[in-house]
Amino acid sequence: MGVCVTPATVPTRGAHDASVPTNSKEPSKNIRICLPPSSQSNGWVNAQNTPPKRALLIFNPKSGNGQSPLPRFIAALGDLGWQVDAEELPKEGDLEQVLGQLERYRAVIAAGGDGTVSSLAYALKYSGVPLMAYPAGTANLIAQNLDLPDNPEALAKVVDDFHTVELDLGELTVEDQVRGFTMLAGAGADATMISESEKLKEKLGVMAYVVSAMKQFQPKFTTFTLEYDGQVKEIEAMAVMVANLGMANFRLPIASGVSPTDGKLTVLILKPGSVFDLLGNVLESVKARLGLGDVANHNIESFHTEAVVVKSAEPFPLQFDGEIRKENTPFSARVLPGAVKFLTQEAPKKLDT
Repeated sequence: MGVCVTPATVPTRGAHDASVPTNSKEPSKNIRICLPPSSQSNGWVNAQNTPPKRALLIFNPKSGNGQSPLPRFIAALGDLGWQVDAEELPKEGDLEQVLGQLERYRAVIAAGGDGTVSSLAYALKYSGVPLMAYPAGTANLIAQNLDLPDNPEALAKVVDDFHTVELDLGELTVEDQVRGFTMLAGAGADATMISESEKLKEKLGVMAYVVSAMKQFQPKFTTFTLEYDGQVKEIEAMAVMVANLGMANFRLPIASGVSPTDGKLTVLILKPGSVFDLLGNVLESVKARLGLGDVANHNIESFHTEAVVVKSAEPFPLQFDGEIRKENTPFSARVLPGAVKFLTQEAPKKLDT
């Protein structure tokens, strides 16, 4: 059986514990930090002792800059009567081990960037166990789309209120590998921008994406072939993106009509152009965010579908939910309707663009 402790302070992660990383000494009343069971154990604790308010927190120590107020969030949950068991995200991405006792938890908390949140959302698909997207990464676009607060105590209140929305997920197949995505998968200029931003994240944070986008003065384009709903479409484009959530930083809409609850994915085709066209897209997004009209990006074509196959005349790099992949096009994507429950204070319609 694993060991659960109630320390006086949330300890710094060591070689033999699963506590959250921190350099501060925060109070941890009512917090239980649980160590994983040994290879001979069948579980952590007796299920008969499971409290009604028990959450599994899975954190990625590599997300963001390592200075997350996560201990304050855990302490706030403790004050609200929650028991929190913390586990580090497995290095190899094998989530079966940490989710093996899922029936013991009322909620799962993903503390990391969009890649961490998305991988856990996909692992939890159709389980019925709600997920909290705790924003501990650089951009935290999933948390922004869900309109979650930044304050740790306010985030704990969202968990305790236990209001959930049932959202679709995307499922991507490339080179016979199947993965899930929560926000967006794409090939082309968006993947190049994210790749270039990786080396800048530590110094610039979220501004790394802006700097990377500005460096693409004349992004590369190619001919894409899209197969969907019995149709075949060929078009020249800088990027093809398949979106489930439709807001970028500061909840700026990427395009109108993207919904995570309609049982469909929105395919966005970014036509050839320059960085000045991209700046125009940003201005259109700001206009829509201020309630001055819908997004009218003339260089973006879109349609809705349940499934799509994306091919390109030459291989283009892929990304999904901010994670650069080693694979290139082609890929296929399909929607998983109502696959995951997220904790948020927002109504489903507030998540549409």
